[in-house]
Amino acid sequence: MKRLRTLRARFALWVAALLLAVLVAFGALVYFSLARDLSAAIDDSLQLSASQAIAAVNIENGQINFADSIPENPTVTTTGERDLTIRIFNPGGQIIQASGEFSAWPATAASITAARQQRSTFETLADPKEQILVRFYTGPIIENGQLIGIVQVAQDLEDVQKTLNRLLQALLIGGPLLVLVAAFGGYFLAARALAPIDQIIHTARRISAEDLSARLNLPATDDEVGRLATTFDAMLARLDESFKRERQFTADASHELRTPLAAMQAILGVIREERRTPEDYEQALSDISEEADRLRALTEDLLQLARGDTQSPAAYAKIDLSALLNDVADSLRPLAEAKGLALNCNIPNGLFLSGEMDGLIRLFVNLVENAVKYTDDGAITLSAQAEADQLRIIVADTGPGIPPEHLPRIFDRFYRVDASRTQRGAGLGLAIALDIARAHGGAIEVSSTLGAGSAFTVQLPGLR
Repeated sequence: MKRLRTLRARFALWVAALLLAVLVAFGALVYFSLARDLSAAIDDSLQLSASQAIAAVNIENGQINFADSIPENPTVTTTGERDLTIRIFNPGGQIIQASGEFSAWPATAASITAARQQRSTFETLADPKEQILVRFYTGPIIENGQLIGIVQVAQDLEDVQKTLNRLLQALLIGGPLLVLVAAFGGYFLAARALAPIDQIIHTARRISAEDLSARLNLPATDDEVGRLATTFDAMLARLDESFKRERQFTADASHELRTPLAAMQAILGVIREERRTPEDYEQALSDISEEADRLRALTEDLLQLARGDTQSPAAYAKIDLSALLNDVADSLRPLAEAKGLALNCNIPNGLFLSGEMDGLIRLFVNLVENAVKYTDDGAITLSAQAEADQLRIIVADTGPGIPPEHLPRIFDRFYRVDASRTQRGAGLGLAIALDIARAHGGAIEVSSTLGAGSAFTVQLPGLR
């Protein structure tokens, strides 16, 4: 029963059922069409024979002369049939001349009555002895508008029945055989067509969260199964890459969280070794507070990343981006001036968008702080402009620039160009900025020239 529930078995059964229905319909059409055509041929033959018999009748003075009316062996007009039976009746219905196998059969009252009314009739009667059917044609013999006799021609239908029976046997035997062949053929073709599906199932069973390296690697085909296999491999590649990023993220987060904790434990261990002066305790508390601030900032960054995918656009409101950017520049200008940098602002009025205020502030604060952090001489420029229905915001610096090999990963979480991690920060600022931009339907691009500086361009959908 389990095999009958497989797709290939159901496909084979559907093919067999469809072919059976087609064969039944086609067989019925052929059978009844042949039966109708053979019956029509018999009727035409009987009618022609009756016409020939009437033409052979010698009529004198309104009476039938029987001297040579009917030949002893009437001509058979259909191949393979027995001799025809021809009978002549007087208007009263009595046989006056007959020839043939069925000469002694009594004529039916209906046929004689119809002939008296000058109408021709066909009827089929059964021979109780030989168990065959006999077809009769009865018609009037008319002279000058008067009924002078009745002619009746009969032909057995044994050959017609044999022909139809042979056809029926062929259909009843050949039809089921064709259905069986079609069922096995459908099962075989379905098995071949669905073989990649089995491979997908086996591959999926081998896959676990620890190992997503398995691939189908089926030959490329431009059909549904081929596209499914390609899509499946692409999905596995995306999942593999996603799991690798998550594992790397977990490892980096653990490292970043462990660093301030280890520093605080080291400070406490040193302080506990012996009594210290009040100044030493104050310095230790200051160092612990600094590490705690670092730990708090890292925790907030991680929470921001966790909340980034859950921010609902329904909570967005209309925001004056021009005012927001000017406020960010004013709040960070002292930080830039402390390093001897100029923070230039070129923001036109009338820039509006739909978004979340705190997230957008953090986006541009991160970009400007990042520019200040990595620029030792020169200026930071914050500019914006409207292009059609897009807002384009650029944060440019005159820092050392970013090496080209680092640009593709500059927005990865915990990724820092300074591999030695001598710079303060966890490497989450740009990743958070990108998440916020994407949550608002935008994107961030970076361009950089070594020795000349970098420029981060934020694209956001605007409002009019």
